[in-house]
Amino acid sequence: MLARPRRTLALAESLTCGRLQARVGSISGASEFFLGGITAYSLDEKVRHLGIDRAEAGLVNCVSAHIAEQMARGACVLFGSDAGAATTGYAEPSVEWKVDEPFAWWGLAQRQADGDFTVCSGLVSLEGLSRTEAQERAASVTLDALVTWLRELSAGHRR
Repeated sequence: MLARPRRTLALAESLTCGRLQARVGSISGASEFFLGGITAYSLDEKVRHLGIDRAEAGLVNCVSAHIAEQMARGACVLFGSDAGAATTGYAEPSVEWKVDEPFAWWGLAQRQADGDFTVCSGLVSLEGLSRTEAQERAASVTLDALVTWLRELSAGHRR
């Protein structure tokens, strides 16, 4: 999926707190395509390192489809990679943000030849899971989405 044409990958995590990076790093040959990742938990760090829009992120506590896409794009820029994936969300309910059940957004980005990015995102329900189960589930779903998306992009590239 990242081999032909050779592409590189970077990751940006919040909710999953490094779990996605650990899953990618466990793949044999990861050093051939995985450039690195960042866990950016706070708004300030997401703005500083990933270039997300502060005003937009502040309104949603950094949790939305668009913020996940911005994080994935920011990981590509930060590490100079061709593709990026990101996670953001709630691993447990939040009274302050009126979140009754945990959920996550994943975002994916791929750099185009013109330097622009193709992005997509998806929602993951984490209802009924403990905090760590929610983080694990979000990492799994994000990695599955990334693999599927890269395969689809590769198939389209060959056409």
